[in-house]
Amino acid sequence: MASIGIFVGLVVVVTILSKSHADRNVYPSAGVLFVHVLEREYFKGEFPPYPKAGDSSNDPITFNTNLKGYPDRPGWLRYIQRTPHSDGVLYGSPTAEHVGKPTIIEITAYNKRTFETARHNLVINIMSTEEFPLPYQAEFFIKNMNVEEMLASEVLGDFLGAVKNVWQPERLNAINITSALDRGGRVPLPINDLKEGVYVMVGADVQFSSCLREVETPQNQLRCSQEMEPVISCDKKFRAQFHIDWCKISLVDITKVVPVRSNRPDPGIGVLPDIGEYNPPSESLKSRDYFADFLITLAVPSAVALVLFIILAYSMCCRREGVEKRNMQTPESFIMVTFSFPSHSSIHLCVSMESSMGSCFSDRDICQLIIIVNNSYCGMR
Repeated sequence: MASIGIFVGLVVVVTILSKSHADRNVYPSAGVLFVHVLEREYFKGEFPPYPKAGDSSNDPITFNTNLKGYPDRPGWLRYIQRTPHSDGVLYGSPTAEHVGKPTIIEITAYNKRTFETARHNLVINIMSTEEFPLPYQAEFFIKNMNVEEMLASEVLGDFLGAVKNVWQPERLNAINITSALDRGGRVPLPINDLKEGVYVMVGADVQFSSCLREVETPQNQLRCSQEMEPVISCDKKFRAQFHIDWCKISLVDITKVVPVRSNRPDPGIGVLPDIGEYNPPSESLKSRDYFADFLITLAVPSAVALVLFIILAYSMCCRREGVEKRNMQTPESFIMVTFSFPSHSSIHLCVSMESSMGSCFSDRDICQLIIIVNNSYCGMR
């Protein structure tokens, strides 16, 4: 039993040691493209073996990368992994501001089959270079590539070889690579093997070649404005592997670029100052009585509503013109007489006996006779 316990203890120790990696150090140069591949094979030994002996392990593994102590990566560093069965890639272009500042990236691998994780640190030590920055920089847009395809060392090497053949510089470096989606491009439709496209910036120490400047001619500028492909003599040196959109090429001579000074304040390190622990208010605060506020809030609207109700009730009940008041204001000289006939409806006669209105007949002072027959009015003088 003691031997079994020792064996189990050794297994646990080996497992723990296998999950703890020593920090890996890399030394990229400022102003030069940095590419680091997160290989799935490197992390497979950290997870349990495949359940069936003899089967090849193809666990889906994803990666999470962040600056140590922070939730995200530095601004110059990007990451891409197309599928859980492909390797992840860290890439970017550090600047001179990052020289001498070790950047520790925490890399966490997630096994989606066993739900286990493995973690190690990548220490990026950015070195300064005498040739940084290269004075002449050209940016190409390659339409038939995705960013992870372009980051492969052999593909990037082929592209730099083609550029060097056209440009003929002494020093040529890849400065940066950016996906077209990061520049506002659209996700291509999954038809005809369309690609997202990628921008590749390279720098050299000599003037741009005549071939690269052909796109600046008036004829090619006109063709670009009409969405036609320009005529470039050296395009055939790229066409076999890289389809370049020459209308989107950018040629920059940084020796002639006027620096733009900004009066923006220093953004700082992005960390709030340490002001100590939170000190909540003491329990000796005076309690406040909200009863008076409640009464005011409830009483004022109630009083206004009561006054309006009283005014409305007085207007409708006490100021009503009743039957007696109507009879008092009606002259007594008006007499309503009703006659009934066998073949007609009732006839109502309203007779005014005021002699002051004039005499219409010889024996009786009748000035107006109104006869109502079947709800129709007839006037007689």
